[in-house]
Amino acid sequence: MEFADRVVAAVRRKGNPVVVGIDPRPEELPPGFLDRFPADRGGVAEALKEFGRAVVDVAAPLAPLLKFQAAFYEAYGPEGMAALHATLEHARERDVLVILDGKRNDIGSTADAYARAYLGKEPVGGAYQSSWSADALTVNPYLGSDGVTPFVRIAAREKKGIFVLVRTSNASAREFQDLVCDGRPLYRHVAERLKEWGKGKEGAAGYNLVGAVVGATYPAELAELRSESPGILFLVPGYGAQGGEAKDIAAGFDADGLGALVNSSRGIAFAYNKPAYRDRFGDRWERAVEQALRDMIDDLAANTPAGKLRAD
Repeated sequence: MEFADRVVAAVRRKGNPVVVGIDPRPEELPPGFLDRFPADRGGVAEALKEFGRAVVDVAAPLAPLLKFQAAFYEAYGPEGMAALHATLEHARERDVLVILDGKRNDIGSTADAYARAYLGKEPVGGAYQSSWSADALTVNPYLGSDGVTPFVRIAAREKKGIFVLVRTSNASAREFQDLVCDGRPLYRHVAERLKEWGKGKEGAAGYNLVGAVVGATYPAELAELRSESPGILFLVPGYGAQGGEAKDIAAGFDADGLGALVNSSRGIAFAYNKPAYRDRFGDRWERAVEQALRDMIDDLAANTPAGKLRAD
């Protein structure tokens, strides 16, 4: 199946559009968790792996997608990247789609190498093997078409997807993304070019392998982009910890409750640090993660068109 068709099928099967972000920070791990591992870089990386795998086990039966933020693993060098790889493979075994959040970008042969690394295959011993078994990758469009089309080409060949940064959720996004060029803000130009990059790469469900990152913290822009970008999957960060609410995201969906994939990272994976969940579940931190995920699913169902997915 095409990437977008696999996404739509997973969202319908699980009845919700939630993407659980796994951004492991050692200082926020459950009390005493880090003490079980050696006090060196390898020990911390092992702790991140074990924590990540536990979150995967909780989330995979409920959420259609997981998103791994590479930076928190890269911080611990080769051991950290090995932990990321092992955790990602564990997720793939649990029948859940995986987005690798690396925001990669370059030009020419280097962009092609990044695309092969994360989405494609490399020749090894007379055969071709995947190095990172991600289903999709986040991509920065700042270098223009030269920095995006290699990812599109390899994603199309491998039935994978990409999510291009269009309107990000951070507070300083306006510094560049709102600059007016030819009468329109820059992010609108990126959104238009994104449709060109994905032309002809729609799946049977009508959605494209080239998706857009559009933050929940800018609801007016989210609504505007949805009306102008039918057939584009939106990866929507900013729900929860960054202040985005379900009502802010509602306009990002199509009439069938599809089209928006809503990410929450800290709000789910570190839910046990919130007083309400800590008071309820104590040291049963996995139960806090599960309840936070269920609460998010219910919130989106009650306050966005995603509620229609439950009827499926």
